[in-house]
Amino acid sequence: MELTIEAIEKVMNATGLDYTAAKTLLAESDNDPDKAIEKVTGEANDETREKINSIIDRVKSIVEQGNVDRIQIRKNEEIVLSVPVNVGILGGLLGVYAAPWALIAGALAAFGFGCKIEVVKKNGTTDEVE
Repeated sequence: MELTIEAIEKVMNATGLDYTAAKTLLAESDNDPDKAIEKVTGEANDETREKINSIIDRVKSIVEQGNVDRIQIRKNEEIVLSVPVNVGILGGLLGVYAAPWALIAGALAAFGFGCKIEVVKKNGTTDEVE
């Protein structure tokens, strides 16, 4: 299957990934956008799901403490997902629970545990979540 801009845009829109990450994911999925989307949104096995939930719980805990601007996922030093956390706009903990945790979990499942999860604070510092 040929790689097209339409396929890249379909993956970007369905997953929230940036252009480079969507293109990489498509290349790993024989340029099939449905396969690529399934890699991000598909079901993980129980062990993987448990690890992902543990990581997300640690990220949620940091976000609940406040002063967080965004959550980033890096693979090989490249940012593959960057999600803003707008707690101030939504008010209090509502913003924490409205954050796209499923998208973060899907990205972790798709790109594997070779990824680094970073919490970027409003002052520009980052904390890596392990």
